[in-house]
Amino acid sequence: MHAVELIQKKRDGKRLSLEELKFLVHGYVQGQIPDYQMAAWTMAVFFQGMEPEEITDLTLLMAGSGDTLDLSAIHGVKVDKHSTGGVGDTTTLVLAPLVASVGVPVAKMSGRGLGHTGGTIDKLESIPGFQTSLTPQEFISQVNRIGVGVVGQTGELAPADKLLYALRDVTATVESIPLIASSIMSKKIAAGADGFVLDVKVGRGAFMKQEAEAVRLAETMVQIGTLAERATVALVTDMNQPLGRCIGNALEVKEAILTLKGQGPANLTELCLQLGTEMLLMAGACSDAGEARRKLEDSLQQGRALAKFREWVEAQGGDPQITEDLSLLPQAKFRQSLAALKAGYVQEVDPLALGAAAMHLGAGRETKDSVIDLAVGIELKVGEGDYVGEGSVLAEIYANDQQRLTEALQTGLGAFRIGDEKPPARPLVYRKITAEDV
Repeated sequence: MHAVELIQKKRDGKRLSLEELKFLVHGYVQGQIPDYQMAAWTMAVFFQGMEPEEITDLTLLMAGSGDTLDLSAIHGVKVDKHSTGGVGDTTTLVLAPLVASVGVPVAKMSGRGLGHTGGTIDKLESIPGFQTSLTPQEFISQVNRIGVGVVGQTGELAPADKLLYALRDVTATVESIPLIASSIMSKKIAAGADGFVLDVKVGRGAFMKQEAEAVRLAETMVQIGTLAERATVALVTDMNQPLGRCIGNALEVKEAILTLKGQGPANLTELCLQLGTEMLLMAGACSDAGEARRKLEDSLQQGRALAKFREWVEAQGGDPQITEDLSLLPQAKFRQSLAALKAGYVQEVDPLALGAAAMHLGAGRETKDSVIDLAVGIELKVGEGDYVGEGSVLAEIYANDQQRLTEALQTGLGAFRIGDEKPPARPLVYRKITAEDV
């Protein structure tokens, strides 16, 4: 078997067998197939695509190329939630304790962020004392004891994906749906969950800008999960404006706490309820969506979800008093309001511009080695469709450096478009995609 023959085969639109894919993946990880040949193969995939079974074979090969986590010792059905990424997306911090509070275990491995804000692990580390590194035994024991645990990725999950992703990034093949889907699902499968609820973002602040693209990605990932014998469902959700009102690590923890107290933004709360409903159904904890949603709403209203958050924080070494005293979270030195230059309806709140402003403040990483500032960020005071007067506060900017604050104010102002007409409301969830759909 020779790499050039497999490149030619894919170039001509033919399906590669499991053995042929294994030859490519293993050879690339072991350094026997050079970058230039793997780059040629990824470009062939970009133009010719892959069949569902072929994508699944690739995904499982990448998942098995490094460490895998065995969660079989955790009681019950383990359902993982994955978001394709957005701005102000604080769902994991709300969903994990919410779902656990109604008896469904949440055992999640998350990563650090690269971009406008930190990832889930960075956000959790803004809680004083919170430990994101647990041994597999400690992690499993904690989930069995209290029903929830979220830790940083340990060892080397899916090293084949890491290599392929870096190659795609410099060869203009990032946008390939089969390669995006296999990249995401290989890491999810390696992390050991029994099923997946996928939140596929679409819009200005998402990787997928058009609904049709997002639907294709969602369908492909659901196909992979189904063929890999993992229950999988996807929701295609809006990211034309930030999901929540906070962008920044400690600020997003604050927003999660407020949401668990029933005081969070409507969109964030609603999406968590919809994703949580799918997680409960997948785990077999409820007979229908109505029952699942009622359980989740009751847990929020009765304070059980917040109590589970406190228990989770304490179990991983964090200070549970943050739920009562938000000032215990990292605080920025400077705070300045961003004011509307004219009166009218907020027609757009551009998540990419706000993400760039958060980067100016130091809330995110430009490279994987960058040090982020956990205290800084942006707190929105308005959303699309709101009416504002001239001089009304659009957002509060939190900074630890005056120069960074000035840059963020300039960038942030460009995120808001104000006009005379109230914009039509967009749906929060566009589509639900299940195994039956694919």
